[in-house]
Amino acid sequence: MKDFKEDFIKIYSSERGILLIIVLNILLSIGLLVFSLISLNPNSTVIKIGYGDIGGYRDGTWESMLAFPLLAIIFGFLHTMLALRIFHKRGSGMAKFFLITTTGLICGTVLVLIRLLGEG
Repeated sequence: MKDFKEDFIKIYSSERGILLIIVLNILLSIGLLVFSLISLNPNSTVIKIGYGDIGGYRDGTWESMLAFPLLAIIFGFLHTMLALRIFHKRGSGMAKFFLITTTGLICGTVLVLIRLLGEG
């Protein structure tokens, strides 16, 4: 935990770009968490939970949609901790790459959730 604190202080003092991307990832993850929790519909018996090229949309129960809030927590908290560890071990370039990739994953997750809700 001491390493995380020291790395975060170093990022705050010298690497403003990484700090900006971390804040962006946290805000996007919070938005994904709120959006996915609001869109849960426990009253529905069958909803669209996935898409396959061959079979089309797959039906399931609302419990399967709990994967989206879980992904929001993973992207927000765990990936931030991993980015701090990568910054400590590999440097700022690799940490920026990891955080930008995480931002893309969050945007892709939001897109998938919107498409599934649109078909349901």
